[in-house]
Amino acid sequence: MTRRTVGVEEELMLVGADGAPIARAQDVLGTAEPDDGPLEHEFMEEQIETATPPRSTLEDVAAAIREGRAGAQAAAERHDARIAALGTSPLAFAGTTVGKLRYLQARAEFGLTAREQLTSGCHVHVAVADDAEGVVVLDRIGPWLAPLLALSANSPFWMGDDSGYASFRSQVWSRWPTAGPTRVFGSPQAYHAAVTGLVGTGTILDQGMVYFDARLSAKYPTVEIRVADVCLSADTATLLAALARGLVETAARAGDEPPPEVPVEILRTALWRAGRSGLSGDLVDPRTWRPAPAHDVVGALVEHVREALVDLGDLGTVTELLGGLWSQGNGAMRQHAWAAQSGGNLGAVALAAADATLL
Repeated sequence: MTRRTVGVEEELMLVGADGAPIARAQDVLGTAEPDDGPLEHEFMEEQIETATPPRSTLEDVAAAIREGRAGAQAAAERHDARIAALGTSPLAFAGTTVGKLRYLQARAEFGLTAREQLTSGCHVHVAVADDAEGVVVLDRIGPWLAPLLALSANSPFWMGDDSGYASFRSQVWSRWPTAGPTRVFGSPQAYHAAVTGLVGTGTILDQGMVYFDARLSAKYPTVEIRVADVCLSADTATLLAALARGLVETAARAGDEPPPEVPVEILRTALWRAGRSGLSGDLVDPRTWRPAPAHDVVGALVEHVREALVDLGDLGTVTELLGGLWSQGNGAMRQHAWAAQSGGNLGAVALAAADATLL
């Protein structure tokens, strides 16, 4: 079968020798070289974004993720900075908004929500034939997005404190008015009408601020799955890409089968639970909407997309990567371990994450 292409965008923190975020994005991007790969601004000067080209095989996806991280590190090193795949900074920060008009407008309009938006996510783009197929996908993948957040959870610390969440980034991100899960749309016309209606309220600046957990990309012929923290390891980012593609393929094959009618409030609560617990406690099981151990829910996700993974040739790699994740723990679990080993030194946690980013 023809494999759908997949691309991965990663937002990465810029940290200094003490592990604290440093505002060097303008300098880093200003001297970036072609070999560093495609690098972009994000909302804050303390972070940059990488983007892989569309790739068909997981081997190529994994290589592109590592190449993107290596290129970003090379660019950062020229300005005495390091990259760190952290969903939030373990250390307290005073964020510096990038000096672009749109970002400055957002800072003025959204106040503390914008000023504290030093968070890093991972966005997976999976190719679809057209908007019609894209909406079929969006209407069916919602119940399975929370387990993706749990797998990627990598932001347990906030402003120098243990937040009590595996993904506190998901809490900070949920402050935006359009963030979160969506209802069943049923057609491209209904989807685009919803986007137009949100922009028409005058509450958000433009279509780019429609921050659904999964949306039709405005730039590419893809479904963009945006629910995840940036993954600590390249292996976990590859696993996330594989499962996202499996979800899209499985949903697209459903054709005219009615999508599950799950209330948005249930989807939102399942996502909150995933952000709180990560892989360390119960999640909400999309098969029953009752609590179940994270291992069981992740297993159910793999079973849900198994046929697609087999057809894509991805099942073996997914099984191997999942085994590594259960063995090592996700980013939140590893950050907590580093904090315990260092006697609560959160700067050391950030630097350990910078080391792990390049493995």
